[in-house]
Amino acid sequence: MLDTLQFFLLAFIVGLTGALAPGPTLVATINASMASGWTVGPRITFGHMLSELIIVILIVAGLATVALRYTTAVAVIGGVALILFGILTLTGSRQVSLAGSKSPESVVTTSPFFAGFVTSVANPYFWIWWLTVGGAMVIAGLAGGIFLACVFMAGHWCADLGWYTVVSTGIAKGKTILSDLAYQRIMMACGLFLVVFGAYYIVRLIISA
Repeated sequence: MLDTLQFFLLAFIVGLTGALAPGPTLVATINASMASGWTVGPRITFGHMLSELIIVILIVAGLATVALRYTTAVAVIGGVALILFGILTLTGSRQVSLAGSKSPESVVTTSPFFAGFVTSVANPYFWIWWLTVGGAMVIAGLAGGIFLACVFMAGHWCADLGWYTVVSTGIAKGKTILSDLAYQRIMMACGLFLVVFGAYYIVRLIISA
């Protein structure tokens, strides 16, 4: 079992690969930051965190009890999902951009907290990620106790908070902190990490079987 610091760092990196992915939450952050300043990033993140907290509570409250009976299946699905998300991240990395995004007016003008919640639950990628990668890792943490599951969420949320704060701060100052090329390279690195970690996850499962 991974120790606490390793699990936190792993959760942070895996969480960052999800946070960096283009989607409605990132678009809402970019657009709202132009009018409301750097605090939009943290406020949108808190709304996003609420949506994830509900899922984690459901997992801890009962879903994990059922899922733990099928630990091998959950691990395989999680590993395959990591690889697939990694491949999708790699193939899409050349087109990502932090500039020129547009989101519905209703999303931009609502409170950032509400926008963070709504854009999260309305994003199919969010549900696919949590039904595969996120759920598998929370369950893996629960195997080591509730504390380790909390460590995973802490690392995951630190990644979300850090990324969206960087984006909102850059936009509020009238520029993006990252160039599109730098953003694309980071996405490529994240995609590669997901593929490698997914393969490692499956190989380790096979060896320990």
